[in-house]
Amino acid sequence: MKISVITPNYNGARFLEQCLQSVGAQRSEDLDIEHIVIDGGSSDESHAIVERHRDQISEFVSEPDSGPADAINKGLSRASGEILCWLNADDLLAPGALTRVARTMQSHPDRALSFGHCPIIDEQEREIRRGITRFKECFFPISGRFTIQCINYISQPATFFRRAAYDVAGPLREDLTAAWDYDLWLRLWRYGGAVRIEAPALASFRWHKQSISGQQFCTQFREEWDVARADSGAFSPQAFLHTGVWWGIVGSYSAMQWLRRNGE
Repeated sequence: MKISVITPNYNGARFLEQCLQSVGAQRSEDLDIEHIVIDGGSSDESHAIVERHRDQISEFVSEPDSGPADAINKGLSRASGEILCWLNADDLLAPGALTRVARTMQSHPDRALSFGHCPIIDEQEREIRRGITRFKECFFPISGRFTIQCINYISQPATFFRRAAYDVAGPLREDLTAAWDYDLWLRLWRYGGAVRIEAPALASFRWHKQSISGQQFCTQFREEWDVARADSGAFSPQAFLHTGVWWGIVGSYSAMQWLRRNGE
């Protein structure tokens, strides 16, 4: 099975090398990995870092783009794998993750996507926000289209999808600021649903002040509410429940932001 990993990057040199290493370490005799790096014309050390790992990278493109969704769409359009994913330049794949994904998708050929555990880490790779991670994992046992319409409990770095489903459902919506991943999950779900991969974790999501979720969480959760209502119906029970989720999460994140600012 061939898996294509897209890494969008723009001036992400601070964490890029760790990201590339985590993908390179996935290679094995039984797994064909295509790693495509789409750079938005970085002016930092990103190009030098990519060159150090050029033997592990299938394709490198560096040109201006309109943002992460545009970069990811470029990469996905070039990808040739049966299974697709993207890994942002500040995130990490866990050892052996792609082998586990390949086995799961081979044993569930009818599923459009798979997902698994994904801890949140800080700049030093220390796990943080365990409460948020555990809250999302509470929904794993009742995973389904109804549940995903109520709340986005899937972590993007630990989500993988079939090319065949993406060809019908995709591409990412470039008019969204932050919720283009959730919008894609909702559309992919229509073409076979999802299968959960049991622990251990498949990837780690790095939270820092410059990340999209760190800077634009209010926009992110408003957009998630919008796309969930569009998918389930404006007056559906899912839309009603998602309204409560939206305000609850934004309130919690705002409180954490206030505590961080006042603690500095």
